Amino acid sequence: MTLNVGLIGFGLSGRYFHAPFLKVNPHFQLAKVVTRNRPMVEEFDAQIATVSTVDELLNDDNIHLVFVCTPNHLHFEQAKAALEAGKHVVIEKPFANTVAEVEQLQAIAQQKGLIATAYQNRRWDADFLTVQQLVQNGQLGDVVEFESHYDRYRPEVAQGTWKEVAAAGAGNLYNLGPHLIDQALVLFGTPQSVTATIKTVRPQAETDDYFDIRLEYANKRIILKSSLLVYENSLRYLLHGTKGSFFKYGLDIQEDTLRKNQLPTTDDWGQEPDHQWGVLFANGQKQLIRSTAGNYMPFYQNLYEAIAQGAPIHVQPQHIWNTTRVMEAALESSRTRRTVDF
Repeated sequence: MTLNVGLIGFGLSGRYFHAPFLKVNPHFQLAKVVTRNRPMVEEFDAQIATVSTVDELLNDDNIHLVFVCTPNHLHFEQAKAALEAGKHVVIEKPFANTVAEVEQLQAIAQQKGLIATAYQNRRWDADFLTVQQLVQNGQLGDVVEFESHYDRYRPEVAQGTWKEVAAAGAGNLYNLGPHLIDQALVLFGTPQSVTATIKTVRPQAETDDYFDIRLEYANKRIILKSSLLVYENSLRYLLHGTKGSFFKYGLDIQEDTLRKNQLPTTDDWGQEPDHQWGVLFANGQKQLIRSTAGNYMPFYQNLYEAIAQGAPIHVQPQHIWNTTRVMEAALESSRTRRTVDF
């Protein structure tokens, strides 16, 4: 069975993240894109049809699966329409802006027997896969503190992008927060409480561009940080456990590789250069840890198996609810300046 796919939007997400993986996976046929930029689609693959409205895509009975790759304030409305049209749906993070919206979309999907999941691709980053393996193998012992960063240096407010304009779902928390939160919950499960500071640090910025979220567990603390005013922003992870510590710098290379118009079919796909490998301090020794190769393809392969064969979906409805709940709790904590129970 081949799944015919439609993309709503062909910007960074649709063009550089989804289209290349859909193109090389034989279980998918990227058939139609909602966009007004036909030349950009033709440059990627002239065989892909384009339409100018979401309704034209959703009225096509040959489309089985829809990817929502539009600004965050449109996710709920467009995903709801796709589900009501009988399409399986993948929504770019965030899945929705509120827990109430998440629950409504999940209820429609369950009622219609459809898959509705979030694109949490950073689960398959090289650095996170490496950290996950270290934690699961017990090389750090019991983790007592986990710190994760996703920083950038963008001192000037970008013009012409919805991410920098005050609107529902705009700002750094909704842009980068779902990545860090989802990763933490995959590793450690749900926290007992959430304490957060979310603010705007750049002059003239209309949206939040800084967050510091602390997740408290019975025996560990999780620190999730992101700022758009970090000049040296290569730090990714700091882990401290009862047997050792791990330090990791450098962002997964897949996005940069995809932006160079390379397809994810090379033998060394996602393999980080050795200067990005992390360092493990344990047993009185310093050890360089070769990064596990990153690869987003398992997300798409699992998506196909869930739709066509009934396999469990990797990014589960409960995972999506939990991530959104942490974001809501973080916003409440920052607003009230208190710790919020999960």
